[in-house]
Amino acid sequence: MYEIIQKPWPWYISGPLIALIMFLLLKQGKDFGMSNNLRTMCSIAGAGKTSSFFRFDWKSQIWNLLVVLGTIIGGFIAHFYLSDGSTPDINSKSVLDLQSLGIIENLQGYMPDRLFLFNGSLFQFLLLSIGGLLIGFGTRYAGGCSSGHAISGLSNFQLPSLIAVIGFFIGGIIMVQFIFPLIF
Repeated sequence: MYEIIQKPWPWYISGPLIALIMFLLLKQGKDFGMSNNLRTMCSIAGAGKTSSFFRFDWKSQIWNLLVVLGTIIGGFIAHFYLSDGSTPDINSKSVLDLQSLGIIENLQGYMPDRLFLFNGSLFQFLLLSIGGLLIGFGTRYAGGCSSGHAISGLSNFQLPSLIAVIGFFIGGIIMVQFIFPLIF
């Protein structure tokens, strides 16, 4: 059993589990979305005194803060106690593409070091800062993050979520095919 937990789960196990969780949340009248928690935390901290956006019943969202806490604790446990330390099974063509872009030499895990280690350069600082601002603005402008729209919004048959998810995919394709090669 321990070996099963240590390996990535295939889509036919994780997908139905996500669907089950969404079904249970929908039955409870709850919407899943990680970015909602930022609004809740700002409201708890008193941001409602300066902006009407943060004036709402934040106590009704405590359950969602527990989701964030569980995500953090679960990630910690998975990384430090349930990982066997082996290199994940990633498509060899993807690895070759990353190598040809100069992003990785030898992949150790899911995250290429060149992308996720801050080297202190002004270019990388500006890239991360501008990217973070655009993601934050986009999340607020779109009314939620990609996980909330793709999982919760689509399961609620919300047209704005469908449009947002299509936009996420188009943006991802443009980034990977056209902008990413210019950066690296």
